[in-house]
Amino acid sequence: MFELSERMKKLPPYLFAEIDRKRKHLLSEGHEVINFGVGDPDLPTPERIVNAMRRAVGDPSVHRYPFGKGRGDFRKAISEYYRKYSNVELDPEKEICVLIGSKEGIAHLPLALINPGDITLVPEPGYPVYQIGTVLADGIPYFMPLKEENDFLPDLGKIPDNVLKRAKILYLNYPNNPTSACADHSFLRDVVAFCRKHQIIILYDAAYHEIYFDGRRPISFLSIPGAKDIGIEIHSLSKTYNMTGWRIGWACGNEKLVSALAALKENIDSGTFEAIQIAGVECLSGSQDDVEQMRKTYQKRRDTLVEGLKKLNFQVKIPQATFYLWLRINEGSLSFAETLLLKAHIVVTPGVGFGNSGEGYIRFALTIGEEKIRKAVEKISDVIGGK
Repeated sequence: MFELSERMKKLPPYLFAEIDRKRKHLLSEGHEVINFGVGDPDLPTPERIVNAMRRAVGDPSVHRYPFGKGRGDFRKAISEYYRKYSNVELDPEKEICVLIGSKEGIAHLPLALINPGDITLVPEPGYPVYQIGTVLADGIPYFMPLKEENDFLPDLGKIPDNVLKRAKILYLNYPNNPTSACADHSFLRDVVAFCRKHQIIILYDAAYHEIYFDGRRPISFLSIPGAKDIGIEIHSLSKTYNMTGWRIGWACGNEKLVSALAALKENIDSGTFEAIQIAGVECLSGSQDDVEQMRKTYQKRRDTLVEGLKKLNFQVKIPQATFYLWLRINEGSLSFAETLLLKAHIVVTPGVGFGNSGEGYIRFALTIGEEKIRKAVEKISDVIGGK
């Protein structure tokens, strides 16, 4: 009697939901599961932010519809954050729009910009929502392989002319999920020039911007000359402050693109709860010591996992950013992940789940403690030895 829309039929199964179902099944059978799967921080939200939220939620004036682009004080805090840490000037009134998490903004922007048959340029492997947002807007994703020999950067010169003529949006995500690669000034300057030439909008996903190691801070896309003319950067508090469940982020950059997204959102949602936005002011304006400590924690976990995997003779590319490790393996990623799940009760994400170019890799999320990482390495050793 009921049938899904053609759009829904085009959507692939959401990878992380599938993995979580398998994890819960093992837990229901009483097994201990070591979960390197979904990138959901295990560290708590800093107490200073929680306290700001407690104070804010007690004010009845914030219990009503928030509406609009977001609170002025939060948008001002965002602009000051960009000025201080990235040397980027943003107009809080015109160039910033608050989101209910970055995922929401990434999924919704194509609805404001894509007409049926328009093409978007999607990195592969990549965050599935770039493809999903395109399909829901009746667009056509064109996948750009991210190859290790090219430092996991797309080769824009290989995109056919007939694709470029119909391309509307280029998605980029650095520091990158899942590969943990970073983009330098030279590459981003070339991207801006390329997109200006072909009149393509850049949607730059910067969700992992503050998770970096060895003091090597990534650059903001908007710091590249001309970037604001053709691009929008989407950011989030989720990973930086361990707030994935709070659902708050923002879009910033080109005024017309920000306004288009804000206008769409006015017709879809009623804004982000104001108490969370007030907590967001504390996130960006308060001391960043907790963020630095978080980076140190992830770096220790990274080093523990890298050391363990190297002892098992894996060829490991050491991540410089994000809390992921992208590991090359010598077999199919689905079968390898399935083996780890069934034989060792370890959850990893098969690379093919991020697109065909992810085949031959698996992704570890560094969202578990060092002791569990060491235990997982021992279990992986047992599985490899037992093959």
